[in-house]
Amino acid sequence: METRVNGLVEPEMQLRCLLVPLGSPQPLSSHALLSSACLPPQLEKTGGLLQSEGQGAGQAGLGGKHTSGRNSKMPSQKERTKRSLTQRLALRSRVAKETVSEFLGTFIMIVLGCGSVAQAVLSRGHLGGIVTMNMGFATAVVMAIYVTGGVSGGHINPAVSFAMCVFGRMEWFKFPFYVGAQFLGAFVGAATVFGIYHDGLMAFADGKLLVAGENATAFIFATYPASFISLPNAFIDQVLSTMFLLLIVFAIFDSRNMGVPRGLEPLVIGLLIISLSCSLSLNTGCAMNPARDLSPRLFTALAGWGFEVFTAGNNFWWIPVVGPMVGAFFGGLFYILLIQLHHSDPDSEVKAEPSGSKLEKYELSDSM
Repeated sequence: METRVNGLVEPEMQLRCLLVPLGSPQPLSSHALLSSACLPPQLEKTGGLLQSEGQGAGQAGLGGKHTSGRNSKMPSQKERTKRSLTQRLALRSRVAKETVSEFLGTFIMIVLGCGSVAQAVLSRGHLGGIVTMNMGFATAVVMAIYVTGGVSGGHINPAVSFAMCVFGRMEWFKFPFYVGAQFLGAFVGAATVFGIYHDGLMAFADGKLLVAGENATAFIFATYPASFISLPNAFIDQVLSTMFLLLIVFAIFDSRNMGVPRGLEPLVIGLLIISLSCSLSLNTGCAMNPARDLSPRLFTALAGWGFEVFTAGNNFWWIPVVGPMVGAFFGGLFYILLIQLHHSDPDSEVKAEPSGSKLEKYELSDSM
């Protein structure tokens, strides 16, 4: 005898309801243990077909076809294992992610950039020349930034990281991680180029690895000064070229200036590298990057060229290390003093710009 109290089934009947197998495809009224007293109102109207979780989600398939709950698969053991492995491999630390990103970006830049120089030199101009070398290094920078820009900003240059820290666009505690990754990435990149072109290097000058002369190959990896240039002139050259680099990079990521459409920033930086290479590379090779120059130079010293790579050009090696750091400071300073501080009514422009795009541009400017 069914008993209801205020429309609710008594505990005895509730117990019977629980005995019905979940997911049973039969109408509930066909179960001897269950009477209509157990049915919620919505099931009484639909014939009392009880569905397990997942069956309902499969009802609205393509073309209105109904799918059985048995077809809604739970993650397999293989999928769970794969997901667990991915979670274990994923880096948790933001600094660790950015460090790996800077290593990879600098590695890409050196392999593709120095590789373009190696192809031109080792083919004795048949498969490249000054144009392909300048284009090769510029596009190498573009590719490296596209790979790493969303994670670390794609600095791939200690001078850029230094300027970001000096002007409050990156925390100083990240600086050694960025710079260490950049130097290591450049060293591994140089070793990779050496490995790829090893046979060509051995055949180029009868197995001799020379720093100077007609068959010199050391400049594939690092920059060397022109024979007529003095050290003071070389230092000013590196300061000036890196100053232009950072000044224009600050302009590219200034949301209150003309700016660049999101996603095209690396291409514009590539054009900037081409412009600098075509105008300021005669004296010292336009390194503008301590990691790009010092790490490959160290590799060549260890790989067979000897420590003449450090004494060549009247001990020129420190110029592409110190000069770009000084130039980066002045580049950022001049842009802020001469352009950024003089934007008209900056507060109203910031408020007028949508917060989402402003945040994205700010993040980019923080990391570039």
